[in-house]
Amino acid sequence: MAGLYDSQTGGPGSSARTLTAFLEECRAFMRVRRLSLNTEKSYLYYIHRFIRFHGRRPEMMGSAEVEAYLTHLALHGKVAPSTQNVAFNALLYLYREILGIELKNVQALRARRERRVPVVLSRREVELLLSHLESTPHLMASLLYGSGLRVMELLRLRAKDVDFDNGLLVIRQGKGDKDRHAVLPVSIEPLLRAHLAHARERWDAARQTEPFPASMPDALERKYPKAAFEWGWQWVFPPPRS
Repeated sequence: MAGLYDSQTGGPGSSARTLTAFLEECRAFMRVRRLSLNTEKSYLYYIHRFIRFHGRRPEMMGSAEVEAYLTHLALHGKVAPSTQNVAFNALLYLYREILGIELKNVQALRARRERRVPVVLSRREVELLLSHLESTPHLMASLLYGSGLRVMELLRLRAKDVDFDNGLLVIRQGKGDKDRHAVLPVSIEPLLRAHLAHARERWDAARQTEPFPASMPDALERKYPKAAFEWGWQWVFPPPRS
């Protein structure tokens, strides 16, 4: 990775191009190590901000520059403690994992952690919220609440991940890139069955004239080239097609 970002070489605008190349190398490194997309996005954002803040190659900096940037976030950025921690973790990952440089004794001013009472909707409030939703948005919100799904977990559900026989949802590549099971509430099952039946009808009709493959994880697209056209791999909540 060393030498990819060099603001001292090239003509006007060259540093921006080499910085972009460096960030793409970081992205590729994270993809190989299967970081979640949200973590990848956050880490790249703070690595980018850190380099732009100092205007120097990361290999030429160290603990002192990391401390200065984190202190800047706390004093001038007035970020939340959790945000500062994400930035710190991003820079630790940059130096330890990507550059192979160990940071020592980072003593930045920490963002102040305020104690807050968590906001939790009551059952009545949830019912009122759901009463204002209809059709697919209502089903999606019901699954988020009833099955305890994160938004990304909901959007990654495929038809084969719904186990009606056992009343379960298979959550793949959840937080920490781990698979798990979530309970499918009995009250939601009829709505989900109807949704999938309708989606299956539309999919059957569309594939006769315009087959549209689902995106496949990792190398499965090469290993099973026809799987993307099978019903089981289709998204439960597919994105709108342009």
